[in-house]
Amino acid sequence: MAGARSRTRSSSMQRSGSWRRVAPPAATPTRTNRALGTPAFAAGKDVSHGGGCAAGGAAPPGATRSRMAAQSTTSELRSPSIQYLVPALALWLAAIFMTTGLPVAAQGTTRTARGAHDGPMFTPSRECMACHNSLVAPNGEDVSIGLAWRASMMANSSRDPYWHASVRREVLDHPTRGADIEDECAICHMPMVRAQAHAEGRKAQVFAHLPIGRGEEDADLLAADGVSCTLCHQITNQRFGTRESFVGGFVLATPEGGARRMFGPFAPDRGRTAIMRSVTGHEQAEGEHVRQSELCATCHTLITEALGPNGETIGSIPEQVPYQEWRHSAYREERSCQSCHMPEVAGETRIASVAGAARSGLHTHTFIGGNFFMLRMLNRFRQELGVGALAQELETSATRTLQQLGTQSAELTIAGTSLTEGRLQFDVAVTNITGHKLPTGYPSRRAWLHVMVRDRQGQAVFESGAIDPEGRIRGNDSDADPARVEPHYTEIRQPDAVQIYESVMGDSRGMPTTGLLQATSFLKDNRLLPRGFDKASAEPDIAVRGAASQDADFAGGGDRVRYLVTPGSASGPFDVDVELRYQPISFRWAQNLRPYDAPEPKRFVRYYESMASGSSTVLAHTRAMVGVSRSDDSR
Repeated sequence: MAGARSRTRSSSMQRSGSWRRVAPPAATPTRTNRALGTPAFAAGKDVSHGGGCAAGGAAPPGATRSRMAAQSTTSELRSPSIQYLVPALALWLAAIFMTTGLPVAAQGTTRTARGAHDGPMFTPSRECMACHNSLVAPNGEDVSIGLAWRASMMANSSRDPYWHASVRREVLDHPTRGADIEDECAICHMPMVRAQAHAEGRKAQVFAHLPIGRGEEDADLLAADGVSCTLCHQITNQRFGTRESFVGGFVLATPEGGARRMFGPFAPDRGRTAIMRSVTGHEQAEGEHVRQSELCATCHTLITEALGPNGETIGSIPEQVPYQEWRHSAYREERSCQSCHMPEVAGETRIASVAGAARSGLHTHTFIGGNFFMLRMLNRFRQELGVGALAQELETSATRTLQQLGTQSAELTIAGTSLTEGRLQFDVAVTNITGHKLPTGYPSRRAWLHVMVRDRQGQAVFESGAIDPEGRIRGNDSDADPARVEPHYTEIRQPDAVQIYESVMGDSRGMPTTGLLQATSFLKDNRLLPRGFDKASAEPDIAVRGAASQDADFAGGGDRVRYLVTPGSASGPFDVDVELRYQPISFRWAQNLRPYDAPEPKRFVRYYESMASGSSTVLAHTRAMVGVSRSDDSR
C-alpha cells in the first residue's frame, strides 16, 4: 500500500538519507525496534548475488533449445520421466504462442545488472501459464492456475487505480521523500520491480512503469505482473513468523547449480525437473512452507511510518496486520490463510498440462479476498488500466469474491425482542466467522449494521445505516464531516446513530486522517474480532481502540447491540430487518482524494463516483417479527 513502512536508520544509512526496514514494534513497550542487517529481498545471505544465477545458468527461453543437450545429464536421461522432454518442449512452445500470441523470442526475461551470463531473477507469468493452464478438476471445474491468477487482485496489484491515486497523494504531501515513497509502495504492488532494483543497487520507481502496457522493457513486464509466480514460489521459510520477515522482509532462495528453485508442496521427480529447467531456467523444489500462513504474512503485515512537514519520521501505525489477528485467535490451530483464500481442489488433479501428474491437495490460485469493488472497477475501465484478463474472467473473480463474502464472513441473529408500553426493543448479535478481524487489511474498509423496522402496513418506522447512491452511510458523522468520527455504540435509539465496524486513523494532532503517512495512531478500531480473540491480552498492534475496548458485549467472536425504537402511532406486529453491509473503499477515503490536482487522484474519484452505487455488499442478513399477538399467530 501507499505509505512508508517502518524504518530505522543505521549510521551509514543516515548519511545516505535512505530508510532501512525494521520489524513491527514489539508487544512490550520497553522493547525497541532493531535495524536489519540485510535488505528485505536478500537472496539468501548475499544480496550482491541476489539478482542472478551462477555463471553458466539458464538462458532465456529463446536460447534454451540449443543448450538442452548440455544441460541434461546421463542420470537424467535414464529417468523414466525424461521420455516427456521432447514432446513437452514442443507443447510448451505451442502453449507459449497460444497464450500470448507472440513468438517465443519475444518473451521477456529479467536479468540482473551483473551481465548476460546470469540467469533470470524473475520470469514473466506467461511462461508459467503455458504449462499451468487447461487444468480440470474431477468434477469438471476449470482450475487452471494461470487463468485464475490473472483475474485476481494479486495479478492486478500494479493496475489498481486507488493505489496509483494514493501513491500520488503521498508524494504530493511529502515531496522531499517522493523517491522513498515510490520505493516503499512498490513493496506490495510491484514487488518484483523492487527486488530487481534493489539487487542492482537502486530504488524502485512506480510511475515510470505506468500506465501498464506502455513499456516493453523487462522491468515493465514485471511491473505488469504485479505479484506473480516466480516471486511467491521463490520465497524460502527463512525468518518465517519473525518481525524481520514482515513488510516484505521475505528471503528469496539462492540459485543452486545455475537454476533458481521454485517451491511447491509436492516432491518433483527428476525428469519433470529437467523439463522445467530446460524451458524456463527454474527447477521445482518441494517446500511445504508454501502452505503456511507465515508466507502470506511477509507481505500482508505492514507497519507504516508517519512523516512530518520536513520529511522526518514522527511515528508509525500497524497499517495491516491480519496475520497477527489470526495468530491471536482460535483459528491459529484450525486453518491457514491459504485454506480460505486458496481453496483446495477436491480429488486428484493434474498440476500441469504438459507432462503433469495428478496430485491430491492442489489449491486454486483464485486468491479470493475482499475487494470485489476494485475487480469490477478494473473490468469497467480495463482499457485505461491495461488489464490483460478477459472481461468474463474478472467478473467471475468478482462474483466468486462476493459469494465468499456473503457466505463465509458473518452471521446475524435477533434476540431479546419485546414490545412494551409503546417501545420496541431487540438485540442484534453479530458473529465474525472469519479468522481475523472483520473487516481486515487496508483501513479504508468498513462493515456496518443496516437496521430497518416496518409496521403492519409495511411502512418504515425506523432505519439506521442506509447507504445512499454516492456511497455515504446516512447518519455517519465521518461521511458528513471529515473531522468527525462515528462512535461505537452499545445501544442505539436514534436513526442517525449507526454501528460501524472500522479502524479510523488519527494524525499527530489527534484528528481523523486517511493519509497513511500522516497517521500516528488509531482513534477507533472496533472491527469485529475473530473467535478466541482475547482483547485484554492482545498486543498493541491488534488492540481494540476506543469505546469498544470497554464494551463487555464486544468480544472475541462478535458483538451485541441493543436497539430501542419508539414507533409512535404505528401498529404492529413489526418487521425487523437487519443487514451487515461491507464496503471495501469507504466514501471518506475516496472523497479525501478530491483536493489533489493530479491525474491519478482525479481519475480515481471519477471512477468511484461512476460506480459508488455498487460499492457495498451484504455479508449477512436476518429478519424477525416483534409484537406478534396470539390472534396474529392464528391467522
